[in-house]
Amino acid sequence: MTELLKLEHVVAGYGPVTVLNDLSLDMSERAQLAMIGRNGVGKSTTLKTIMGLADVHAGAIYFQGQNLHGVSTHERAQMGLGYVPQTRDIFPSLTVEENLVAGLKLRPKSALDEAYDMFPRLQERRRNGGRELSGGEQQMLSVARALLGKPKLLLLDEPLEGLAPIIREQLLQAFTRMVSELNIAVLMVEQQIQEALIHTEQVVILDHGAVVYAGQSFDLLNDPQTLDRHVGMAVHTL
Repeated sequence: MTELLKLEHVVAGYGPVTVLNDLSLDMSERAQLAMIGRNGVGKSTTLKTIMGLADVHAGAIYFQGQNLHGVSTHERAQMGLGYVPQTRDIFPSLTVEENLVAGLKLRPKSALDEAYDMFPRLQERRRNGGRELSGGEQQMLSVARALLGKPKLLLLDEPLEGLAPIIREQLLQAFTRMVSELNIAVLMVEQQIQEALIHTEQVVILDHGAVVYAGQSFDLLNDPQTLDRHVGMAVHTL
């Protein structure tokens, strides 16, 4: 498959504070990649660096073959990078539909049907205010709004955090549909290790701002020793 994203020896952080240390990874089109690791190893910073929200001190980031050096966050979004932060960042004073309209950019309002097809619950709640939604519904709304921007790569920062199992499963199924039906690649940072590995094809483990393991998700799911060594936990093997 065609290479979509490539990070080469990236050193990045915030001001003088370095978080990523010689980080390299690549993703192809329609890839499903889980990024896991202990707290504070640079997972969220990796996503922010890709979006232009952190300071790059060395190395290079390429998206669809274009070097992103000097490219603004807004321009990166226009190029096809979608980002759903841990904070979700919906507009609580707006209705569900008004939140989605904000994600349309220059697309017609009829495109909202794409979001409602992916998340029928949002159509049911389309006239409800953002503050009236449950945590799971807010996460669906945040993902759906990013989806309406027609991204080629969707960056998800702990999308399952604090959600009920049934909502987590609905979100994971939606991510899989995005890959298979809309040809969107997904890079997911997640602490729900087992669910992340079951619903992705590839995985990288970060430690001290660098990739210390890269492989197939299924293989790691069945390798509790490696998980315990790098992440400090093991999952039940299938």
